[in-house]
Amino acid sequence: MPFQKVQSEKLSTAVVRQIELLILRGILRPGERLPSERELAERLGVSRPSLRDAIAELQEQGLLAAKAGSGIYVAEVLGSAFSPALIRLFGTHDEAVFDYLSFRRDMEGLAAERAARLGSDSDLKVIQTIYDKMRTAHARRATEDEAQLDAQFHMAIIEASHNVVMLHMMRSMFDLLRQGVFYNRRIMFHQRTTRAAILDQHRAINEALQARDPVGARAAVESHLSYVEQCLADQQKAEQNEAIARQRLEHETERS
Repeated sequence: MPFQKVQSEKLSTAVVRQIELLILRGILRPGERLPSERELAERLGVSRPSLRDAIAELQEQGLLAAKAGSGIYVAEVLGSAFSPALIRLFGTHDEAVFDYLSFRRDMEGLAAERAARLGSDSDLKVIQTIYDKMRTAHARRATEDEAQLDAQFHMAIIEASHNVVMLHMMRSMFDLLRQGVFYNRRIMFHQRTTRAAILDQHRAINEALQARDPVGARAAVESHLSYVEQCLADQQKAEQNEAIARQRLEHETERS
């Protein structure tokens, strides 16, 4: 018979599995510092030697990293999603920007639909809290804060969709956005009307999610990202027109 005696799990193995799940579910984030050894051992209810064994195993797996004199951190695992060569290509070809937005529209529309159906009450409270902060930043005209909260809002929706593969894939995509590889979010806030329109679009997304309306949530996300795409296309066209106008001006100046 293919049965074996059940053996109790080593404490260090149980700790490894718990930390792995926290990283997998996106609760512990890349770059996040773990509590001190003493505090973490107390929270987990294990001895410090058992904790050290678990930390060592997670470091070997590449999930945790030690920083001298600073502590233990969740490793920057997202960087492996794209090679440096591909990131350079993304940053130097305009078509990548629009393919990126098209991909986001598909993925985030699905995430919003799932979040409306599967998100917990706490998930929706997180989204509401971030939206409220966005309104406050908008009122203060704090464009940098507003742009950061914009990204947090979208990531909160992805987290609320409860799909760990989508979560880590989209986190890596947003990491490139934060680096300015695809476009600088600040150009989306160059006009007051644009800022107001974007805030209103986030309001529509939030309202659909809070109402647990999957179809409405997906439509609101898709409409928002289509608007972003059009704004970027208009910005590119305006820059091209300005370059042509400068050429004309220089030519007329030379002729006079």
